Amino acid sequence: MSFRFKNVVAAAFALTVAGCAGQNTHDLLNRTTVAVPASDIAATHEIFVATTRQKATKEPRQVFDGDRSLTTSYARVDVTVPKSHKVGAIERAKGSANSNPAKDFTAKDVIYYKDAPQFAKALGTDIAMRGDRALVFVHGFNNGFDDGIYRLTQIAHDTKYPGTPVLFSWASSAKTTGYLYDKDSANAARDDLEATLRMLAKTRVKSIDIIAHSMGTWLTMEALRQLAITGDRDLGGKLGYVILASPDIDVDVFKKQMIRYGKPTKPFAILLSGDDRALKLSSFISGDKPRVGDYGNAADLANYGVAVVDLTKTKGGDQLNHAKFADNPFLVQLLGDRLRAPAGLASDEAQLDDLGQGLGKAVGSVAEVVITTPFKVLTIATGG
Repeated sequence: MSFRFKNVVAAAFALTVAGCAGQNTHDLLNRTTVAVPASDIAATHEIFVATTRQKATKEPRQVFDGDRSLTTSYARVDVTVPKSHKVGAIERAKGSANSNPAKDFTAKDVIYYKDAPQFAKALGTDIAMRGDRALVFVHGFNNGFDDGIYRLTQIAHDTKYPGTPVLFSWASSAKTTGYLYDKDSANAARDDLEATLRMLAKTRVKSIDIIAHSMGTWLTMEALRQLAITGDRDLGGKLGYVILASPDIDVDVFKKQMIRYGKPTKPFAILLSGDDRALKLSSFISGDKPRVGDYGNAADLANYGVAVVDLTKTKGGDQLNHAKFADNPFLVQLLGDRLRAPAGLASDEAQLDDLGQGLGKAVGSVAEVVITTPFKVLTIATGG
């Protein structure tokens, strides 16, 4: 058996055991209320949601399931984070057990909005109250509705993001065998994500930051490409950071997307890792073609105006190494440092140098990080 094939088999086994999300059930709501002292709760986060999922009827605790809807639904989920939370982790109850707010992330309430105008009004009010910024998170393959809710809660909490968190939840089947279904679901959601971004831009928001993960990066790039075709690629000047983490996109397809989009005018970053086992399997499924998220030629990607951050030598939080951006505590804190600062120009080399120095401080002695941009290559060797 070849080394390459062994890696693919190992990745397939790991996905079967853990998946991108790592949960056997996708219940979000508790069956009964679990009361704990207020002193056990670190914070409550209001997560605004636009989703192309069907409302869950067979398993109402899931709120929205993996079936596709032809229209976008809107909601808000209030999630508590326990005082015992560790940066980079998502503490969850096992199986279908009730979440204990003193130990677990817990969804305590769901508010549904009847239509886009009602949602936009509530969203706009929250944005104005929190500082005129919004963070849109687009999840990846094999994610239930709960996985996206909890991941965005963790990102917002750990980065101390100074704005409104918005989850765009497309209809992933949340099954390890559902790769092709998920790809079609992502394609079907392109117009919905574009419409959601346009809705955001019509509020008082000053900066719309985007973090997309895995297959969600494909959906995000397609929506950005569509915006570019209409002549509004930066949402009237309101587009802020774009961060593509572990992109599950064919390299040639990404290049064509970037050619249509054009060189970014705001910071546009790709976070990749050569030891991403989930993308090894995706590459195998896709005819042994390289994916952006584990591509070995960072300079080639940087030619399109993006910053490429190679995290290969940093540690991941699970055996897949597919979510380092969010589950590595040092990288999460660095991400927070960047997101809390307004997005400057993509051509600002001083901002790039700050990023490199920040990485060096953040990873300490546990890693080496290489940042490749259109201007230079920064290598932070830390002795790890």
